[in-house]
Amino acid sequence: MRTRLLPLLIVLMAAVLLALGFPLAVSLASAQQQKVVVDRIDDTARFAALAQFVTDACGTGRPPGDSRLETLSSELGSYDDVYGIRAGVFCRTGTPMAQAPSAWLLPRGGEVRDAFAEALLSRRSHDPRQVWPWQRTRLVVASPVIRDGDVVAVVVTDSPTGPMRSRILHGWLLIGAGEFAAMLLAVGAALRLTGWVLKPVRVLDATTHDIATGRLKSRVAVASGPPELRRLARSFNEMAGNVEDVLEQQRAFVADASHQLRNPLAALLLRIELLALELPEGNEEIASVRTEGKRLAQVLDDLLDLALAEHTEADLRVTDIGALAAERVAAWSPVADAKGVRLVGKCPPTTAWADPVTLSSALDAVIDNAVKFAPQDGRVEVLVAAEGAVSTVVVTDTGPGLTEEELARVGDRFWRSGRHQNVKGSGLGLSISRTLLAAGGSSIVYGRHEPHGLKVTVRVPRNGT
Repeated sequence: MRTRLLPLLIVLMAAVLLALGFPLAVSLASAQQQKVVVDRIDDTARFAALAQFVTDACGTGRPPGDSRLETLSSELGSYDDVYGIRAGVFCRTGTPMAQAPSAWLLPRGGEVRDAFAEALLSRRSHDPRQVWPWQRTRLVVASPVIRDGDVVAVVVTDSPTGPMRSRILHGWLLIGAGEFAAMLLAVGAALRLTGWVLKPVRVLDATTHDIATGRLKSRVAVASGPPELRRLARSFNEMAGNVEDVLEQQRAFVADASHQLRNPLAALLLRIELLALELPEGNEEIASVRTEGKRLAQVLDDLLDLALAEHTEADLRVTDIGALAAERVAAWSPVADAKGVRLVGKCPPTTAWADPVTLSSALDAVIDNAVKFAPQDGRVEVLVAAEGAVSTVVVTDTGPGLTEEELARVGDRFWRSGRHQNVKGSGLGLSISRTLLAAGGSSIVYGRHEPHGLKVTVRVPRNGT
């Protein structure tokens, strides 16, 4: 969920920052250009004031020795030398009165001519179009020279935009750096926010997994997160408590029923044995009744064991899994030998965190199942190994194995493959094993053993966490 929520928050925050950054960048560029335009307007106004006193030059030519015209020309030359800005005073006909550099003439068309024509109408030229950092254009400003209410000349400035574009670009870099820093802060805030929002979800997920694996007393700590998730956690705890109560009632019923039925069944089996003494030896009906009675007694015993296993608290301790598995292999070897099955074990010393009693019972059920279904002259192998944070006990056999569909159901209560109904058993042994292992944080997995057979892997954690 975090991988979906976090990108969404980042995209939204990036959109907000861009929505703020673009107008700010445009405003910065406009302000920089406006500042330059205002400076040029001031400069043209100053030159126009000087030109008012020499406008006679437009009608009579440049009178030699006119100090005011020389002063104007000197000011324009200094302006060009210092700022690199072309400036000139042009008569209404477009002929230059004074200009710098001296070779600069009014072009026949273009932006300079348009600004000149606008100023002839006694209006200052319109603000030039916005210049962006990637545009190598010049900035033209024209102001009329008015004398006795008439426009007698025009002052035109044609300035480069390189310094202005550099300032705009520098400002944009500062804005970009600010946006980047803000984005980093926003990502950090999003990480904290999603962590705060999803922490109860992670706790709820972990608790759900614990309950699914048999730790029914696990509960969610309602301490942090949004109010909706805290309410969900409280509701989950109530649901888990109700489920635990129902399962406890079911377990108690199964245990009580199994216990109460054992005495009448024992009495019934005893009467069957007494009745068998009155009938001819080898009576098939009596033998069949005796077999079914013993099978029913075994089912009751397994039900009672399962009910006790669901209620038993695991006594976890550091256990040598290798020695324990070797002990179970030795205990089941006579049974395997009697059936003609070869039972071998490779059990190096390997420690793990387990309840020795429950793990022994689980291994007994798994090895019993493997020996039971292995054919005569078959092989059952028990391998112990350490794999990172877990120790594994792998039990494989050369029996008929199970299909993919059957593997999905193996370990369910009372389930038995339709192909093996003639094999003795109640269908509860592997279910008891799974319950016993889950109580101590262990697990059991079933798979295929190639070329044929069943592979059962018991995983036991190597630490107490």
